[in-house]
Amino acid sequence: MNQTAAHDALRAELRIAAVAFEASQGMMVTDAHGRILKVNQEFTRITGYDADEVAGKTPGLLNSGRHAPDFYQAMWAAIARDGRWAGEIWNRRKNGEVYPEYLSIAAVRDDAGAVCNYVASLADITLSKAANDEIRSLAFYDPLTHLPNRRMLLERLRQMLAGGALHDQYGALMFIDLDNFKALNDTLGHNVGDQLLQQAADRLQAGLRKGDTVARLGGDEFVVLAEGLSGNAREAVGEAEALGAKVQASLNLPYTLGEHQIHSTCSIGVALFHNGEPPSPVELLKQADIAMYQAKQAGRNAMRFFDQQMQDRVSARAQLETDLRRAIDLGQFKLYYQVQVDQLGMPLGAEALIRWVREDGSLVSPASFIPLAEETGLILPVGHWVLETACAQLRTWQSVPGMEHMILAINVSALQFHQPGFCDDVRSAVERCGIDPRKLKLELTEGMLLEKIEHTITAMRRLKEMGVRFALDDFGTGYSSLQYLKRLPLNQLKIDQSFVRDLASDASDQAIVRTIIAMARSLQLDVIAEGVETSAQRELLEQMGCLRYQGYLYGRPVPASELEALAAPDCISPALRPGRRTRRRFATAARPGPAGAT
Repeated sequence: MNQTAAHDALRAELRIAAVAFEASQGMMVTDAHGRILKVNQEFTRITGYDADEVAGKTPGLLNSGRHAPDFYQAMWAAIARDGRWAGEIWNRRKNGEVYPEYLSIAAVRDDAGAVCNYVASLADITLSKAANDEIRSLAFYDPLTHLPNRRMLLERLRQMLAGGALHDQYGALMFIDLDNFKALNDTLGHNVGDQLLQQAADRLQAGLRKGDTVARLGGDEFVVLAEGLSGNAREAVGEAEALGAKVQASLNLPYTLGEHQIHSTCSIGVALFHNGEPPSPVELLKQADIAMYQAKQAGRNAMRFFDQQMQDRVSARAQLETDLRRAIDLGQFKLYYQVQVDQLGMPLGAEALIRWVREDGSLVSPASFIPLAEETGLILPVGHWVLETACAQLRTWQSVPGMEHMILAINVSALQFHQPGFCDDVRSAVERCGIDPRKLKLELTEGMLLEKIEHTITAMRRLKEMGVRFALDDFGTGYSSLQYLKRLPLNQLKIDQSFVRDLASDASDQAIVRTIIAMARSLQLDVIAEGVETSAQRELLEQMGCLRYQGYLYGRPVPASELEALAAPDCISPALRPGRRTRRRFATAARPGPAGAT
């Protein structure tokens, strides 16, 4: 290569180096002793220092004071060992502002291998740092209250349990739920609800001990993580109770929310834990949640501690729900029928009672699965099956001698009755099965009638126009309003078995039953007593004016075939053949049969 070409190549390299030096990153070149020789324009933009202000000085003029001496010692040790270092650092601009910077330093060596220069590139990461902090805040903190969220709480718990931070002391996890918060949100709006949550968060933070953690899980649910309780279990319970009482007292104070002053209470569930056999963070949170639910069940504004029996009940309930869903899919239900008779023992109709028969033939009590079905909403498919099956049974009975006249009663849940399409479902089932709607009787409870009363009355009237009958079940156990009762298109009041059970010996029950019968007469309603098990009960009821009965005295719930056999013409009592009544009288003696609720 000739000399001209060599000079041209050198100039090209210098042009490239000059362009690279004025790149988008700040650049700084020092000598071997760290004195600044050259900086670029981006360095000046980032730091605020011109080239002539820093020439001959060391990068120490950018020191923010946020890093300890060992930080810089480690940095220079890495450069001496590896020839380079890169990482985040806090530096200070000329105007005094401290900012985050990504710094990369490389050592330049001469032909002999000695360091002759250091070249540093630097980038202002203020925006990306802020974005990362915002992302972390969104990931680990609740945006409304700025408290740690579930994710942060679980991470804190993992660190505590894994690191043995309890030091043979107990800790407590408190699950806190504000009572009736949904009602406040629905009536006053979400803005007012948000204000209450913010004030509740402030009260929790202000009232806790040093080292305790408070988090918001979402909605109106908060959690307090308390450390450093006594190593003695009994004493730890006492300390947790005292802390919980303090939390309740704080959260139960009135809230001023704009123009509103709100009184709110809270329910608290507490789970204690220890280094010995600590549960997982998720399990611990579940235990506290279970205990809080028990506090709610106890009437709210209460505190409950988790115990294993509580866990066992919840686990059993969860398994029952799983089994119930499977039972619906597999069709494991049957209807049993308990006869209803008049004062002569003549069958007038029956009540259809659902039975769940498992694959192994065992029965699940309706008292176990019906409340669960109502709570989970599974009562809707179950109730629909009962309606369809009962109507199909009525169609069958139309051609069974002795059963043509039978009126069949089915129980309807509040959730099912208040479904928008319930009336249409009933009409569809009646028409599809081709039955007389007057043979179908829907039994409703007092409590459900008072829910959405106007809708209830409208729906009952629609069904009544079709011919469907109505009985008010468990009458006397609720809080019926006579004002509404007289507006309901009922056919029958059903005296609850709790008043019949001790009727022969309890004067109060006798007074209640007389009142119900008198009320039925005044409203021109039929009346029937359930749970009739003895002749003494039946005789008293008859003397009082109740002439319709249901109970073990006349028969237990039985499959349709057994009920049909009892009502067959060849079973008619000879003494009853003449005259209008030609159906067999049901003997007033308890008959053996499948056990079940009346």
